[in-house]
Amino acid sequence: MSVAEFHPIHGVLLLDKPLGLSSSQALQRVRRMLAAAKGGHTGALDPCATGMLPLCFGEATKLAGVLLGERKVYHAVCRLGQVTSTDDVEGVVIRECPLPSLNDASIDALLQEFVGRISQVPPIYSALKQQGQPLYRRARRGEAVRAPQRQVEVHALRLLQRHEDRLTLEVECGAGFYVRALARDLGERLGCGAHLAALRRLWVAPFQGQSMIGLDTLEQMLLRDGREALWARLRPIEDAMPHWPHWTLSAADSLAISHGRALAAPAAARPGPCLLMDAGGRALAMAEVLEGQFKVSRGFHWGQDTG
Repeated sequence: MSVAEFHPIHGVLLLDKPLGLSSSQALQRVRRMLAAAKGGHTGALDPCATGMLPLCFGEATKLAGVLLGERKVYHAVCRLGQVTSTDDVEGVVIRECPLPSLNDASIDALLQEFVGRISQVPPIYSALKQQGQPLYRRARRGEAVRAPQRQVEVHALRLLQRHEDRLTLEVECGAGFYVRALARDLGERLGCGAHLAALRRLWVAPFQGQSMIGLDTLEQMLLRDGREALWARLRPIEDAMPHWPHWTLSAADSLAISHGRALAAPAAARPGPCLLMDAGGRALAMAEVLEGQFKVSRGFHWGQDTG
């Protein structure tokens, strides 16, 4: 597809990422189907994980940092008794241990110790950078690598099912949390080791309970109904920030904002981030109310929507 065939489309698509593809590979496949000139994702899922991956196109790519920090919920299957090199099913088994005697009550009690603001050491096979390089590259070269400990947030953690050597958990967490590291740490606390055997992301806020679409379905729609049917599945930028205060501007104020001029905020506007809208309900800019004025952080420069 030539550059001329790409279109300046804008919006968010909630992809149900399939097993076996990296987030970047999934993004590029969807981007080609949409013929989108610009695209990005909002927090990677490993190839062995499935589920909600919000993809941003056009001006919506400016939301990536906002969505990256939102809450996420996962269903995770931890396999006890085996430690792997990558803390998940893709690695090689480096240690095996017999399972201890377990019961639901003791597991529930242990899980609660991981809820709240906790310290976590990310997996060495991760995209975090150290000395200018992703950790996984250094680890694959056989270098001695240890990821730095950092603070992460776990909002809720509960046991859904226990069967033989498998624990199925529901994890609600904030940005930067590694479910692989949770599986590893649980295994260490239980004394038998563990790794992440399967992972599915159910939602990313603010898209709780909203439907996703799979790659196969997108491909079928493209063949059957054409590219416009795929464009119709894009959610507007405003859907990604429903909890931000929205302020509707007059035509004159909208023009002033688009030209980068300062604008007085209403007396009722509280300090903090907000979304500035035009009279038609379309987002003009992400802004912050500061010292009685709207200070624009990111403006949306709308082009022709569908080329």
